[in-house]
Amino acid sequence: MRRWLVSVLLLLQVVAFTSAADQQVLEDDAATANLQQAADTDVVQSEQHTWAPYQSGWELVHEAMTEFRKIKVPSSHRKTKKPTSVFGILFHYLPKLLPSLRVSAPPQEHAAPVITGPLLEGVKLLQQSAEQNNTDAIYLLAQFNFFGNYSHPRNFKTAFDHYYRLASYGNSSAQYMVGLMYATGLGDAVERDQAKALLYHTFAADAGHTRSEMTLAARHVSGVGVPKSCEMACKYYKRVADKAMAWFRSGPPGGMALTPEAHRLSDDVGGVYGEGASVVSSGINALKADPSSHAYAAIDDVIEYLDLMSQKGDFKASFNLGRLYYEGQRGLERNVDLARRYFAAVTTMYWRTKDGRPVDQPKPQLEKYASKAAGYIGRMWLRGEGVRQDFKLAKGWFERGIKHGDAQSQWGLGIMNLHGLGIPKNVSKATELFKASADQDFSLSHVALGALHLDQGTPDDLKIAGSYFEAAVRWANIEAQYYLAEMMHHGVGRDKTCGMAMAYYKSVAERAEPLVSSWTEANQAYEDGDYELAFLDYLIAAEQGYEKAQNNVAFMLDPSQSRLPLPSWLHRQPAKPSLLQNSALALIYWTRSAIQSNIDSLVKMGDYYLDGIGTEPAFDKAAQCYTGASEYFQSAQALYNLGWMHENGVGLTQDFHLAKRYYDQALEANEEAYLPVTLSLLKLRARSAWNTFTHGRINSIQDEPSPRKDWSLSEWIANFLQEDIYYEDGYETFDEGMITGSDGEPLNDGLEDVDAVVESLIILGLVGAIVFLMYYRARRQQAHAQAEAEAARQGLQQQGGAGIQQQQQQQPGLGQQQGGFFPPPPGAPDFRQWAPAAVGH
Repeated sequence: MRRWLVSVLLLLQVVAFTSAADQQVLEDDAATANLQQAADTDVVQSEQHTWAPYQSGWELVHEAMTEFRKIKVPSSHRKTKKPTSVFGILFHYLPKLLPSLRVSAPPQEHAAPVITGPLLEGVKLLQQSAEQNNTDAIYLLAQFNFFGNYSHPRNFKTAFDHYYRLASYGNSSAQYMVGLMYATGLGDAVERDQAKALLYHTFAADAGHTRSEMTLAARHVSGVGVPKSCEMACKYYKRVADKAMAWFRSGPPGGMALTPEAHRLSDDVGGVYGEGASVVSSGINALKADPSSHAYAAIDDVIEYLDLMSQKGDFKASFNLGRLYYEGQRGLERNVDLARRYFAAVTTMYWRTKDGRPVDQPKPQLEKYASKAAGYIGRMWLRGEGVRQDFKLAKGWFERGIKHGDAQSQWGLGIMNLHGLGIPKNVSKATELFKASADQDFSLSHVALGALHLDQGTPDDLKIAGSYFEAAVRWANIEAQYYLAEMMHHGVGRDKTCGMAMAYYKSVAERAEPLVSSWTEANQAYEDGDYELAFLDYLIAAEQGYEKAQNNVAFMLDPSQSRLPLPSWLHRQPAKPSLLQNSALALIYWTRSAIQSNIDSLVKMGDYYLDGIGTEPAFDKAAQCYTGASEYFQSAQALYNLGWMHENGVGLTQDFHLAKRYYDQALEANEEAYLPVTLSLLKLRARSAWNTFTHGRINSIQDEPSPRKDWSLSEWIANFLQEDIYYEDGYETFDEGMITGSDGEPLNDGLEDVDAVVESLIILGLVGAIVFLMYYRARRQQAHAQAEAEAARQGLQQQGGAGIQQQQQQQPGLGQQQGGFFPPPPGAPDFRQWAPAAVGH
């Protein structure tokens, strides 16, 4: 048994050692890959920096660039694949949980990188050129020290000095970077000063720097360093949106292809508090997981499965693969060549290659998917994506799709008719095609029709244009958002609305990610393991107002991420770089993310104020954050925290009854909170029982009284009538016309009136029969009573006559007998004489 246990431990140690070695290789590759990433982005990253090749010292800059090109950089990045199977997850996390014992070496401190080789020679040349006040050299040195280009050691103080020097020359890119460093206080190079940050961003924005314009707009929206102003925010966002639309429309027909890169890092692990505890992954407000998130299979697994099904002849799988590669997504780059190959695989199943005629007896739904694939292929020829632009071939593919009613084909041929691309210009035919496509809710056709009506300028056309744009906005069409923003901003076709116009301008500006943001560089650096570079790029996007970037910055800086606490000898957690140890900055970005309606960020704010992370403890602010998250968004975590505060009297009145109420509400909001809530309630009931037994001053748990109310007569009548109205309303909601026959017509064949008359006659007949029977019964009873009375009377008369005759024969005197007094019978002649005498006697 011991040998078996020792063998298992040794095997696990080998697995752990191998995993650590592989991780080190990946880290080395990532560090090398960052050289090319820095060269491709930061050297030419500034959109506003104007290179001056004829300045003094420009020859030295040219020689320095030649030295930098000598540094070998891998052409691709190695990307790790998340395990999805049970065994994959087990072997992925098991090595991290194993104790290192004596096999693992002690952790080594990362020594500061040493500049050698071409990097050293290039930096020396730049420094010589900078001494001659060459602005290009100064800017490159600043970028190297800030971003760490070519593995150059980061030195934020040196970077700030270079930026500040260049900003004094009026360089807008340097002014933007100086404003960024004043706003964040990165690396303690300067103290945070929002006033100076606003000043330098204003200088850069006046010079047309796009990122400074977005930063100023975001500050005016949230009131960071400036009073909130919708007008000023709208002004700066409009500037950026105008540039974004000019860039979007500069592309091929249909505009630039947009692949969104913005996402929250916390969503990949189920939210800020983990799977099941965060608002984004639990309760009624849980967001649907992204296909690339850990909740579903990895995108690589999806691609592999669809490719396998495509090889087996599944045309649906081939079409879906084509769409995935054509549109792209985070974690999957666009590949129009592969997309065209999969679309062609679908079309060849339906159309013959030689004559283009459909095959005999196609599979069910193949016609539909083939027409859609034809629309995509025609779009590629129209836009010149992966192929040379050919309007003739595009027209042929669009006509194939139109024969089977494909909406994209109708839009594509409409664009060709509208602009005269390869065919004569025909606006009326284009409008007809757009309408047919819009009837199928194709957003690009909605935008095209809206633009045509907007050009007419009449009030009716403006109203129709607005409706078309609103229909396209449902599909997040960037051009429709811009049109609506312009209409609302200028009051064209509708009233001026600053708030809505600003929101649409903001959306347009933020969606032009390749033009205005650093999302691509940030995501790539994070996947490569260079978290400091990723943090800097996320920070730039966060200052521009991206809520997801603000959440990412706070998440990376968060010192209290929810993890299972393990002993140090069992779990060795690598220390964060000093750049990522800034709790005060984390609180700032949790706050800004919460302002943009992120509920988990609002709860995190409460945690920071409760525990005094990045600030002094403020229990009242913590309670306000939890209350806001619980009342409006039903965060189970916030409700639980409020219950804990009431239970322990931290920041709120100690009240066991209120604590129980909040715990119960937390369980109602999230069923996954059953275990912590149950344990907390057990402890709470014990404390409440002891408090009651000892006559404590804390309000103990009490049974909720049943609601009872003494109603007056008028209230009873009112409630009774209200219930009658309720039931009448319930009956009125039933519509006989909703019952239809096989022809789809309601089953009301015009006999309703006849049925009503028949029912009335039947009711009257029944009532008449009942009345007749009651009358007949009464007459029978009356006749029977009369007959009985007559028979009794006749019997008495006969009996009375016989008695009188007998008495007359036996007694000679009236009413006299010996020894007694007997009255005469009632019918006797002497009875009238006897009665008064008897009464007097």
